[in-house]
Amino acid sequence: MIKIANAPCSWGALEFELEGKSLGYEQVLLEMVETGYEGTELGDWGFMPTTPDELKQALTAKNLQLLGAFVPVALAKEEAHDNGVDLALKTAALMFEAGYENAFIVLADENGSVEERTNNAGRITPDMGLSEAEWNVFAAGAEKVAKAVKGKYGLRTVFHHHCGGYVETPQEVDILLKLTNPELLGLCLDMGHYAFGGGDPVAAMKKYQDRIWHVHFKDYDPKIGKEAAINKYNYFKSVELGVFCELGKGNVDFKSIVNILNKKGYDGWIVVEQDVLPGMGSPKKCADNNRQYIKSLGL
Repeated sequence: MIKIANAPCSWGALEFELEGKSLGYEQVLLEMVETGYEGTELGDWGFMPTTPDELKQALTAKNLQLLGAFVPVALAKEEAHDNGVDLALKTAALMFEAGYENAFIVLADENGSVEERTNNAGRITPDMGLSEAEWNVFAAGAEKVAKAVKGKYGLRTVFHHHCGGYVETPQEVDILLKLTNPELLGLCLDMGHYAFGGGDPVAAMKKYQDRIWHVHFKDYDPKIGKEAAINKYNYFKSVELGVFCELGKGNVDFKSIVNILNKKGYDGWIVVEQDVLPGMGSPKKCADNNRQYIKSLGL
């Protein structure tokens, strides 16, 4: 049975160093429950309690499940791998010791940290990508993190492709998956990022069915994407303008995606993410609209 969750990034709790401040975790969790969600991801380290007992208490009080935690690592830099493993293990320990033994480490590049990739999100060309040697370093780092987490806590790791990082385009997603062990590293398919990166999420769902262990529902507004390309907006400006719009208002074919998930017998979670920069709009209203849209799909 598919269950529906949301994530703190939908309330402005993002992993980036940005101006403005999101709501506190207690208010965010309350609004998740009030808008009909059954689970959450952890958010950036420190957003929610960082001791297992406090974390478990906070989530149990709202009857919410914890599904995973986003862990950014600059995987193209070999010297960053050990620190990445440490962060992943620290995060995995928190979730495991709080009793969430089926939660994922949602591994990603350290998005937004490379100027060329951040400034050209949504319009990446091959010359902006990694060399063969750099790809091997990147893939080895991802496997190193996944192996450490699985070995110590038994938790699985999924990779989250993301605009503003080195794995954005369909070609880049494909390269990483081919370079990594399918038993060790799964894919967190994010519909909005895949579309903004130039891909068709429905095609990705079909192509990577067996590799998709975790799913993020995010929509993409091609009109904003086109405006961003014309004006050469960077990743953050595109998000601020609403490139990741409310579900059903962009061009992602969620109806077909749900049909594929149902046909596959997907028994995991769908996590709604509508990235909101601190101070943007009404996160609760967006969360409610997104939940109502998913209900219209039969979930």
